[in-house]
Amino acid sequence: MSSITAETQVSVPKKQKKLKPARKQVKPGDVEKKEAPQTGKEYNIWYNKWAGGDREDSYSNKTKSQTRCNIRKDAGLTRANTTGMRYCCLFFARGCCPYGWECEYLHTLPDPSTALPDTSKDCFARDKFSDYRDDMGGVGSFQRQNRTLYIGRIKETGTGVETEEVVRRHFKEWGEIEKIRVLQYRSVAFVTYVSELSAQFAKEAMACQSLDNDEILNVRWATEDPNPTSKVAEKERLEEIGREAIQARMDPRIVDAMRSIRALEDGDVLDAEDGSQEDDDEARPSKRRRLQIENEERVQEPESEPEPEPQRDSTGILSADTLEGLKYFAEIRRRNGLGSTLAKVVAPPQPVAFGLDLTGYGSDDD
Repeated sequence: MSSITAETQVSVPKKQKKLKPARKQVKPGDVEKKEAPQTGKEYNIWYNKWAGGDREDSYSNKTKSQTRCNIRKDAGLTRANTTGMRYCCLFFARGCCPYGWECEYLHTLPDPSTALPDTSKDCFARDKFSDYRDDMGGVGSFQRQNRTLYIGRIKETGTGVETEEVVRRHFKEWGEIEKIRVLQYRSVAFVTYVSELSAQFAKEAMACQSLDNDEILNVRWATEDPNPTSKVAEKERLEEIGREAIQARMDPRIVDAMRSIRALEDGDVLDAEDGSQEDDDEARPSKRRRLQIENEERVQEPESEPEPEPQRDSTGILSADTLEGLKYFAEIRRRNGLGSTLAKVVAPPQPVAFGLDLTGYGSDDD
């Protein structure tokens, strides 16, 4: 009896947990805005730091983030779920949204399967630029699909494998990870996500955060991988995505028509959709099989002397084979009593005035 109950418990699928209204991550006024210490004479609003001073060290103008997003606790329903808004809340990613369920943006992770209405914006509805900043920070560029993040200032306390496990544990919360590469003794790691939207969310969620050793991470966009193999793989992946997107928007009837035309040009036989035609399709070999059979027959046949080509009449336009066919056709018409219309059938075209001798083609005897 216990085994039966165990089997029934395993077979019953788990119900998906419904989202509850999003909670307020912080109260208004709880987060103190701390300005970066002045290290230069001019403040660059593009890079959000002071410029013109001495070269910055690792922590001169970096302050640790006061809040951090917790997907399990903070994710929930907002007004965006009823209005149709598809963009995520930037302050929710940073863990400091004071509106909760009243927010006009989504308080969930971006869905990789759902395309954004505008490809020139990131998952937070911020406009991308034509090129990256010099420090590879900011929103990013719309000219390249970047799924890799540069993680700097990591405090390594073990081997590269142990560091990779720590990085994976902290970054897998924001989306599915494709691969992680750790540069040991250089405090650098590269995290590649399956979706670009996950990388955009993780960049904001982990900016100025710490892993396990109270460090302040430097999260930036990674530059393009110079490895030729990676370039080819990325190109093929983008082509496949584009091909699937085009096929999804095309009319299936047009796709079937294009396949039929291509099959006719190649001499292939399309798979029959009706079961009554399966025997006919099986009886007809494919193009490759027909070529193999023809090659085998050519090999098995003994070599014979090539037949001499029939001599053509060099004085006329029509060949000897054509004339013989006309004579045979005229004889059949004569036997059937259709001699009256014979002249119209076998009459060749009128001679052209460019020097050819066509005077003898008007009679049936020639």
